[in-house]
Amino acid sequence: MIKSMTGFGRCEYTDGIHKFTVEVKAVNHRYLDIGIRMPKKLHCFEGAIRSLLKEYADRGKVDVFISYEGLSEADLGLKYNEDAAAWYLAHLNRMAETFGLENDVRVSALSRYPEVFTLEEQGIDEEAIWPGLEKTFREAAEQFVESRGKEGEQLKRDLQDKLTGMLAYVDEIEERYPAVLEAYRQRLEAKVSELLSDRQIDEGRIAAEVMIFADKCCVDEETVRLRSHIKSALEALETGDSVGRKLDFIAQEMNREANTILSKSNDLSISDIGIHLKTDIEKVREQIQNIE
Repeated sequence: MIKSMTGFGRCEYTDGIHKFTVEVKAVNHRYLDIGIRMPKKLHCFEGAIRSLLKEYADRGKVDVFISYEGLSEADLGLKYNEDAAAWYLAHLNRMAETFGLENDVRVSALSRYPEVFTLEEQGIDEEAIWPGLEKTFREAAEQFVESRGKEGEQLKRDLQDKLTGMLAYVDEIEERYPAVLEAYRQRLEAKVSELLSDRQIDEGRIAAEVMIFADKCCVDEETVRLRSHIKSALEALETGDSVGRKLDFIAQEMNREANTILSKSNDLSISDIGIHLKTDIEKVREQIQNIE
């Protein structure tokens, strides 16, 4: 299956104790570039997540966003800061003495002062958390791959249409070439006849000049190679998998042959076809950049 490098997947999962949300999205990139954003307490899973992601993507700039929420009270711990309480109480006692006020501070009031009591997240149990995180990640990654596959199929159909149209252009060039030679022969004979007036034309010399012209503007090798490259691209699209790099190389070779055809062309019709070829090749190269 042809896959686009652009995709998105999201999954949210809870087992009543832990809640995970995972998003996976990607854009074009020459290689596989992974970025992971997640809570600090989950950093211990980064290596495992990177390894998992490589099962689902070969190329692209892939960003993974993970959020986690502990739903159990066991995930929180109450911390009592005795130093902070003593500091507040000492200042309150000093105020009472300084201003001759009654010190009516109660424990309930003192406990509400900032930093006296704080809730702290407890360390995580990696073995307990990983199954849920892995499940959530895999479901998001499968959605991600599915979205890439859908877009990849659209790219495949578009590329097949363009490549098939390019084969038709190659046919036109090959069909036009004999007519180019014949037109050159006729122009040459007419010119020689005009110069020689009533003298007899040397057909052997005319034939030799036509052969020299044919050799200079012959594009048989280029059209054969171009046709071969186009068919290779079509076959690669049918093969599927990660063919983006291969297709990119084939497109470069197609462009090289089209350039040679244009440089050799002495015929307006072939030049026009060559320009259409170049235009379609550039469109194909742009589309290929989206394929994994």
